[in-house]
Amino acid sequence: MKAQAAIYHGPKQSLTVEEIDVDSPMAHEVLISNAACGVCHSDLHFASGAYPVSAPCILGHESAGVVEAVGSAVTTLRPGDHVVAFNISACGICDLCMAGHPVLCANQHLTQRPQDAAPRYSWKGRDVTGQIMHLGRARQFPVGFANRLLMHERCAVRIAHDIPLERAALIGCAVITGVGAAVNSARVTPGASVAVFGTGGVGIAVIQGARLAGAGRIIAVDIFDAKLEAARRFGATDAVNAARTDAVAEVRRLTAGTGVDFSFEAIGTKKTIEQCFECLALGGTAAIIGGVAAGIRMELDPNFLKGERRLIGVTMGSARYQLDIPRYAELYLRGRLNLDDMISRRIALGGIDDAFRAMQAGELIRAVVMFE
Repeated sequence: MKAQAAIYHGPKQSLTVEEIDVDSPMAHEVLISNAACGVCHSDLHFASGAYPVSAPCILGHESAGVVEAVGSAVTTLRPGDHVVAFNISACGICDLCMAGHPVLCANQHLTQRPQDAAPRYSWKGRDVTGQIMHLGRARQFPVGFANRLLMHERCAVRIAHDIPLERAALIGCAVITGVGAAVNSARVTPGASVAVFGTGGVGIAVIQGARLAGAGRIIAVDIFDAKLEAARRFGATDAVNAARTDAVAEVRRLTAGTGVDFSFEAIGTKKTIEQCFECLALGGTAAIIGGVAAGIRMELDPNFLKGERRLIGVTMGSARYQLDIPRYAELYLRGRLNLDDMISRRIALGGIDDAFRAMQAGELIRAVVMFE
């Protein structure tokens, strides 16, 4: 069947909107009519060449839509279901999945098509399902910038029909990553002090997660005043413009010199990762979320660790996604999670390149591609 997609042709090249072919669902696959897809900073990393991905391919991964058709062996979904697509597949049976860490699944290949099968997506006879490296293992790139999605049933999570699908799309990456980093990965405690470096979609979600966890003080750090002002609307109690002041010194000043109990890095640069760690109080935890370009190395004083400070990495908010996605949707419906104001701009499929530009200029929390 036919679909429309934005094709990535290589680093720093414009995406082009093309007609593609989408195969029929195999036994455990579902075909989804895509309603919306958020434009994530990770997509910009791929488009710019900071992350390697095969080309041509289809980027995007933060989607929600309606199930159109299901394979013969699908038992968890049926046509008409509203779903959020999750971009890391999990087998459900390996040691890591069974231990509650599906984002670290060791058998992701089990949810991919066999090598001798037809590709899920093709353009002019070429397979446009990109290949990337994740946790040291090759996997297929999750497609989002297309109006039809074909995926293993384990990658689609059913949600209530009440939540608008463009809001639900944000749950699949920004929200599950940011809120999950606060409540699952770092486990922010009531009354704790928190610093969040970077207030894009993921950083705003961290702020909301820290608020939900009962943090007492939430310090937003960014270089754009407009984004810092927005962060206050989502729960930040303080704002630090790192372009005008020493961010670490200011965070320490705001916490009477002690530093914060929890810090989160949602940008992915050497400097901000180091600052995230250096602003910790004794016994504090720094969580690194932002995607880092290949080859970047950080410099940390090992003696700083002696104060029982911890540095942890975060993948997709340590999500148990089949549980967390419906729960975050419910929090939105109850008015406890603000997804409405996270959407800065709704765009067409041909507007992704401009969304990348606006993202770099600090103009957006999230741009969302809307499909008819």
